[in-house]
Amino acid sequence: MNDSPAAEWTTTPITADVLRGALDLERTERGVLPHRLPAKARAQSSDGQLAMVESQPSGVRLAFRTAATAVELDVLPTKTVYRGAQTLPGNAYDLLVDGRLAGRATADGGNVLTIDMAAGTMTTESGPVATVRFTDLAAEEKDVEIWLPYREVTELVALRTDAPVEPVPDRGRRVWLHHGSSISHGSNAESSTTTWPALAAATGDVELINLGLGGSALLDPFTARALRDTPADLISIKIGINVVNADLMRLRAFGPAVHGFLDTIREGHPTTPLLVISPILCPIHEDTPGPGAPVFDDGVVRFRATGDPAERAAGKLTLTVIREELARITAARAADDPNLHHLDGRELYGEDDFAELPLPDALHPDAATHRRIAERFAKHAFGAEGPFA
Repeated sequence: MNDSPAAEWTTTPITADVLRGALDLERTERGVLPHRLPAKARAQSSDGQLAMVESQPSGVRLAFRTAATAVELDVLPTKTVYRGAQTLPGNAYDLLVDGRLAGRATADGGNVLTIDMAAGTMTTESGPVATVRFTDLAAEEKDVEIWLPYREVTELVALRTDAPVEPVPDRGRRVWLHHGSSISHGSNAESSTTTWPALAAATGDVELINLGLGGSALLDPFTARALRDTPADLISIKIGINVVNADLMRLRAFGPAVHGFLDTIREGHPTTPLLVISPILCPIHEDTPGPGAPVFDDGVVRFRATGDPAERAAGKLTLTVIREELARITAARAADDPNLHHLDGRELYGEDDFAELPLPDALHPDAATHRRIAERFAKHAFGAEGPFA
């Protein structure tokens, strides 16, 4: 660590001026807690899963301009572990300097949230504040970003640097607002900068607001209102898999829920390019309804579908049904909404991809697949003829 006397260090208040990707900042005893849903939305749900994932800061980053050679960030993380399962990735703090990865660190200490998926219980063990350090940076003016871990709820306590900090000047980049499930949240990616939305945003040279909410892309009206009320130049929603594996609704409810979700977004963004993405290939749920359930085998978690394919006739949802319905709905609406677009998720990850890069737990892609999905999405959305061109 830099040996400069404490008097030479600058402590910068952590405010919205130096934070991107969060929709709300909650004041805490120690500092601030970034949220990816606003307080009004959070107040309308009592679901513990949603409360956990919306406060896991996927895509949330500190962003500032400085000539500092050393940066310290005090944090109180809440690390999530699953009883009986292996440790998952997603706990890294990524340092970007002028848009390029320049360092990666993790935070020791903090709280530990233990989830027992078999029993459906959660327990929390308290721990101390930790310090994340980056040193040996060039002593010249530069844009610095610290991307927070997508799997750790992260209370920000203090930001210290050995040179003054100022907000990054407006670069005039477009804002891309994306909502999706755990795959958009980041499941199994190396870090927040290597989730498929973050990689695609870097390729498209846009500012990302990632509302990927693990297990919680459920067409909730409060999420639609959050999308409606968030300034954005580009919007995408990737929906379907959580509705199936949560066994949340039947076909009769799904179609009107999609229409209502889109109607709400359009109240705030009547002409913004809006891309609806159906689920990527997931063989366990292609023709078998949910609910999904975890299976533990020597510390490895895999998922299976527990529904009966015959129940599709009674309106139970599968990914095949959802893709057909999303294609139908978007085609019908596009007649009056030329800025509404549709993408079949199997163009991002389909049968050939599954043969080469199978889903490790039968539900989520691995790090290499995140990169593949990002490349294909960027080519489709940001290409010359794409909806986000």
